[in-house]
Amino acid sequence: MKAHVKSAAEWQLILAEKEDEIARLTRQVEWLTQQFRLMRSQQFGPSSETASSLRLSLFRDLTAVQEEAPAESEETETVTYRRRKQRGKRDADFSRFPTEQIVYELPESERICPDCGGPLHACGHEVLRRELASIPTQYKVKEHIQTVYGCRYCERSSDHVPMVKSEVPAALIPGSGIVSPSLLAQIINNKYVLALPLNRQEQEFERLDVPLSRQTMANWVIYTQQHWFNDLYALMRAELLGNEILHADETTLMVLREEGRKATQKSYVWVYTTSGDTERPVVLYDYKPGRAGVYASNFLAGFAGKLHTDGYEAYHCKLPPEITVVGCWSHMRRKFVDTLKSIPKEIRKKNPAQTGLNYCDRLFALEREYAKEGLSFEERHRVRMERSKPLADAFFTWAAAEFAKNPLPKSTFGRALTYAVNQEGWLMNVFLDGRLELSNNRCERRVRPFAIGRRNWLFCKTPAGADAGAVMYSVVETAKANGLKPFDYLHFLLTRLPQGVPAIDCLPWSADAQMECR
Repeated sequence: MKAHVKSAAEWQLILAEKEDEIARLTRQVEWLTQQFRLMRSQQFGPSSETASSLRLSLFRDLTAVQEEAPAESEETETVTYRRRKQRGKRDADFSRFPTEQIVYELPESERICPDCGGPLHACGHEVLRRELASIPTQYKVKEHIQTVYGCRYCERSSDHVPMVKSEVPAALIPGSGIVSPSLLAQIINNKYVLALPLNRQEQEFERLDVPLSRQTMANWVIYTQQHWFNDLYALMRAELLGNEILHADETTLMVLREEGRKATQKSYVWVYTTSGDTERPVVLYDYKPGRAGVYASNFLAGFAGKLHTDGYEAYHCKLPPEITVVGCWSHMRRKFVDTLKSIPKEIRKKNPAQTGLNYCDRLFALEREYAKEGLSFEERHRVRMERSKPLADAFFTWAAAEFAKNPLPKSTFGRALTYAVNQEGWLMNVFLDGRLELSNNRCERRVRPFAIGRRNWLFCKTPAGADAGAVMYSVVETAKANGLKPFDYLHFLLTRLPQGVPAIDCLPWSADAQMECR
């Protein structure tokens, strides 16, 4: 049989297909290389997002930004600056601690004048150093003794002697006689402020020969949340929703025994906090089994105002219309930082991602200038419209042009441009009000204490434990936000709420809490 001889057109088609395949594989290799560099940077590189080697000096004015183009040849520029003078060390303020003085004296046999042999007397003292001594946690047993009263006349003349007993306050938790307000405050403070899991606290109690199991402590925490702290949480939520500007974020949580769910499935803790314009800061945590936007919508029911969030889609399509979502420029900046981390250092300066990063850096630099000048919210809104908004408009014009010509939408730079184009409306909402912030970092900082604790205790056993943890974190973080010492505030609550003091009188900004717990 005669072999088929391919025509020139067929050979051209085969070559075209091979070239397309080579181009596709090349793009895939480039993408995988970028991901490798990015992951290596995230694992071994510095935690700071400062990846720009071309600093803000590139942006002397807006015109220079708009006309910026990749340089044909790299030039060396000598930059001079003044280093900030290091402040002198300040003596620690130990005035609030009791002081024990140790006076060193010469023995009697050595108190002789080396010149005349006469006796020496003490004529002065000098403090050479001040040490801070540590006294380990001390425990004591408090016995609640009830007094019984009888009548001596009836004892002598009657066959019935009435007995009257003194009133004794009920135990903090029924059936748990050893728990006191201070002990429970310490356990809660250890776990939710110091990130010390209950199993480690159990081990420490064992060393003291105190039979206190982690399960017992967990039951105490849940009881505290359900009987006393839920009312406080509800009042703080009402205060939070009464604000006009809030921040929101969410983080993962593993709960082992959720009905209808596997132990390995992710649950979430949603975090909500007031903005910097409020006089009564509130930080609330809300445990939910999922990340659907309906959870945020339900929690924020009754809130009408502006909500700082990241670019998560659920915030954009599931919230009621009376809530205006404000995007986070830190997330936008982070996309360009990741892009630069994914490419070799020697070509970063010429990469267009550097331009995007410089735009973001200039916006944040302007915010620092506004803060340094001490502008009011109204003044900040005015200067933002004059200086920051034109810069943001120029950024999105640049991003749209780069997006139109970018051949690799799935690359790190492609994803950064896609994020910019898709998030423009929400990112520009920051210019609606001078009280708004350029980033959602305020809420991300509130996620960090929970994440640190989660790293130690890893998971919650039941949904009840997850709910209790969310409320406990809400109480201690709101206390910290209002300048209170968490342990002192927990003790303040546990000595009042069980005795019937209304929760509204125990809020972190109440006069009594501020006076006793700061």
